[in-house]
Amino acid sequence: MCGIAGHYCLDGKAPDSNLLAAMAERLAHRGPDGEGLKICGSTGLVHRRLAIIDLTDEGLQPMTNEDGTLWLVFNGEIYNYVELREELLEKGHCFHSNSDTEVILHSYEEWGEACLSRFNGMWAFALWDGKKEQLFCARDRLGIKPFYYTQAGGSFLFASEIKALLAHPDAGRDPDDLMLGTFLAWGVLDHSPRTMFDGISQLLPAHYLVVDAGGPKQPVRYWDAPVNPKIHGTTPDAIVSARLLDLLRDATRIHLRSDVAVGTCLSGGIDSSTLTVLINDIIRKEVPASVGSRQKTFSAVFTDRRFDESRYIDEIVQATGVDAHRVEPSAGQLWDDIDHLVWVQDEPFGSLSIYAQYCVMRLAREKVKVVLDGQGADELLAGYIAYQGTYIGTLFRSFRWLTALRELAGSMSRHRGFFRSAPGQLWERKARRSLFACPKETILRYDASLDTVLHRELTATNLPSLLHYEDRNSMAFSIESRVPFLDYRFVEYVAALPLDQKIRHGITKTSLRHAIKGIVPESIRCRMDKMGFVTPEEVWMKEDLRPFILQVLSSDTFRMRPYWDAGAVIRDYLAFLEGESPYSPEIWRIVNTELWLRKFFDQRPSPATAV
Repeated sequence: MCGIAGHYCLDGKAPDSNLLAAMAERLAHRGPDGEGLKICGSTGLVHRRLAIIDLTDEGLQPMTNEDGTLWLVFNGEIYNYVELREELLEKGHCFHSNSDTEVILHSYEEWGEACLSRFNGMWAFALWDGKKEQLFCARDRLGIKPFYYTQAGGSFLFASEIKALLAHPDAGRDPDDLMLGTFLAWGVLDHSPRTMFDGISQLLPAHYLVVDAGGPKQPVRYWDAPVNPKIHGTTPDAIVSARLLDLLRDATRIHLRSDVAVGTCLSGGIDSSTLTVLINDIIRKEVPASVGSRQKTFSAVFTDRRFDESRYIDEIVQATGVDAHRVEPSAGQLWDDIDHLVWVQDEPFGSLSIYAQYCVMRLAREKVKVVLDGQGADELLAGYIAYQGTYIGTLFRSFRWLTALRELAGSMSRHRGFFRSAPGQLWERKARRSLFACPKETILRYDASLDTVLHRELTATNLPSLLHYEDRNSMAFSIESRVPFLDYRFVEYVAALPLDQKIRHGITKTSLRHAIKGIVPESIRCRMDKMGFVTPEEVWMKEDLRPFILQVLSSDTFRMRPYWDAGAVIRDYLAFLEGESPYSPEIWRIVNTELWLRKFFDQRPSPATAV
């Protein structure tokens, strides 16, 4: 896990070493263990190292092959590097390190672009191929690791974070109004190659990009996991759940491969609890040195019981005997941290729930260098309650009346509160979209068949933004975050399951719940609510944060923005404070966007004075 950046002069000139140094400095938090630079003719590569596998100097980057024709900067982990290394040794390749980085180099030598299909892991890398005189850039299947790029001043620039690209005075000088408007209205980001910085793009998950002197070519998709549209399958539940558990256990096992300490994020929900229990079982059977004899867990808790999952966390701690660590985020601390959090994230974020994760990562850095987290299970296994409405609609449209009525009855009996409040919340959010005065796309997350929605959530409308938050929050504290539910083998298996293995009788994550019976405590396995790392956002916005929010909304800069009707926004917030209208996340998104505009545009030096 690291930070990478590069400067490719398309006109053949030498890269700017000062620019490369500035880009590397802005990524220092991603790699405090070392820094490397390599100039290859018109290309410069920089690397900030977070040493996780092969802690010796042999693992330093940029890394080259035997004849110096390939140079690589890599961010991420290849979990099956041990097996690939053995295969490549048999084919005659010679290694000088024990790192997964070198496995990428030799895999590219052996298989070219097809090497990507052999990797099991998370990655974003750029490989300079001196023989072809081109950069080969690639991002992992699910987009766990970020890769941004732009063209400025006759050069192609890339980096792990947008802020590093902004070291170039001509890069991302203005917001992308369409992307910003879409975020404000719908709360989505990372659903497109475009970012909220004009002219800065991201390489989408499961894509690679070739860049030569003519500039970047069209990105190529190399993998997909289509979701099975079938309602029912013929494989018995017991076989499905046994296979699912085997795949998840093996994914968790290889995600523990590390030469430094590994811990676990424990929210008290089904996904993180399952990982915690599986890791404890692996400790007993395999004694991985990365975990030690006693697993360390990290959780966010709250005094307000409406947002607190302590009782579920306590059950897992009691059942496993883990070394549990907890933190309680507060509104006062949030406002102290908000400037750093906005800087860390690069783009505005949709809710304050990510602050709980930020606090958990800050806590974890005191004990470990790597954490495992449960991200991805909800999108794969239809874990959000809103998917049930989509599923019921899918059943009615396919004329499966009896199944649809059964699902409707199950959903209403188990989630009545959600379905009672959802229409009012949807109406309020629609009304608040009228506050915005900028162009926007229409993003209807749940408006399709369930298989289409789940695929879209996995690849565009939800998971990419959650992975964005997780990467920035963890790397802000030099922590590597790993997500075993997104092992591609598990993803492909779950995507291929029929829909009733995901939702049945109003119960989400059907096959996972079957798989963990007798393994995870029943009170957690049978939970019907959904929390995760949340904060009391509505309470904070009405009470503790009130003076800060009013200060932001009454500022001159806020009133001058072209993105909203400032007077209407203030009136709307005051109506919320007086109890005349309910809360919805649009209120935070507006405030957060104002803070983001100040940080990345108002405070940015002019081109004449920039680095």
